[in-house]
Amino acid sequence: MTSENNNIHVRRVKPSLPMRLGSWLVTKQPKVFPEDGPGVRAAMESRDPPQDAPLPESIAKKLRVERSTANGHDCVTLHPKTGPGAQHIIYFHGGGFVIPMMEPHWPLVAKLVETTGASLTVPLYPVVPEASHTEADALADTIFERLSAEWKPEDIILCGDSAGGHMALSLALRLAAKDGPQAGKLVLFAPWLDLTLADPAIRDVEPNDIMLRIDALRAMGEMWAGDRDPASPECSPLRADVKGLPPTAIFQGQHDLFVIDARTFAARLREAGIPVELYEYGGAPHVYMALTFTGEAKDTFRLFDRFIKR
Repeated sequence: MTSENNNIHVRRVKPSLPMRLGSWLVTKQPKVFPEDGPGVRAAMESRDPPQDAPLPESIAKKLRVERSTANGHDCVTLHPKTGPGAQHIIYFHGGGFVIPMMEPHWPLVAKLVETTGASLTVPLYPVVPEASHTEADALADTIFERLSAEWKPEDIILCGDSAGGHMALSLALRLAAKDGPQAGKLVLFAPWLDLTLADPAIRDVEPNDIMLRIDALRAMGEMWAGDRDPASPECSPLRADVKGLPPTAIFQGQHDLFVIDARTFAARLREAGIPVELYEYGGAPHVYMALTFTGEAKDTFRLFDRFIKR
């Protein structure tokens, strides 16, 4: 079922049975994030340096894999078996800026390659508190610079989920500020747009969110901000000058804290004359497209393919 309201494309009003099952399974897994700010800080202080989840062998067999380094950090590029695609996706994974590449991200990015026929690079960026936003942003800048020497900038797609959506958008904003080459499209999966989560309406969504808690997110946002103001446009792109951004698509579950700011950001883009599509899925959790077996995820991949090719 599809409906439109205030320029929001609601692709499903109620979650599918596989989505309900997937959401239930998520609740049975260990929590990705602590429940509150003190829990976040305690976990970060006591942990060993985190490691990126390795690329599964099953995916390596289906796709052509290329490994490289940039700024001293590993990057993984996935191509179709036939070779590099006509477009290239730079994908920034989520994890609240504190967790490296997680196992569920690999099937997600593999599906993007399989659906679109594009190549895709995952920068395995450093996370806080072991590193800083400066290192991660510099890596993102380097990756775009390298790829734009091989692909036309208009054939490069910036994409990311959650904190990775923040990184993809922040890169596009830096490119716009330079008034130089810009990516052709920007696709945001459940992006974290305001590190402070200041909109009071977010509290109304929190009881339905099976993954995220406001106070824990704010603590992680402060770590990412470092010595900057978390509410500043540099840290919270919800408040940034959007002039010069490329056409943008945003995909959101409605049982996700970030849906409120996604709607606000889409409205800002629309007011600025930037083409934007906001797709929402009823009852779907944060980064629902990682549940790749669901109809909602498959619909998202089809829409993604259509969007980047038009």
